[in-house]
Amino acid sequence: ATGARPAEMTWRAGVDAVSFGGTKNGLMGVEALVMFDAAKAWEFELRRKRGAHLFSKHRYLSAQMLAYLEDDLWLDMARAANAANARLVAGLKAQEAVTFAHSPDANMTFAAWPRALHRRLFDAGAQYILWEGAVEGDDAEERLTARLVCDWSASDENTDRFLELFAG
Repeated sequence: ATGARPAEMTWRAGVDAVSFGGTKNGLMGVEALVMFDAAKAWEFELRRKRGAHLFSKHRYLSAQMLAYLEDDLWLDMARAANAANARLVAGLKAQEAVTFAHSPDANMTFAAWPRALHRRLFDAGAQYILWEGAVEGDDAEERLTARLVCDWSASDENTDRFLELFAG
């Protein structure tokens, strides 16, 4: 989301290790730990073995990670997710009832609107997570925060359909 190169955000910034996750970006159960300090990497290798993290079929997971890294597929997928979220945020900003709990800088948005509107959206089939509060309750005007996440496959059509639900 920042446009920074990976090295700028990791070892050049003094980071010892990075958990490079693929699961939330389209891979099936694949996470990689990148260690930048050889001594710490060796210690981690021993801990990994002690923790029985020795998958006999690791090549299937590795094949996913290899394809993910080739030709910057991981960046393309992340950019698609971020673009989908930007479209969602633009549409939410047009809604008078919506406020943002945090700056939506990547593919995730925390936005709040009245409980009555949440009920209407859920009744219309919208699916998202309430981060704070519950849709059940007596105060229809109480603002509840939703956690909205766009992934690499989020379509403009689905985003637009969700935003149309706000209009009633």
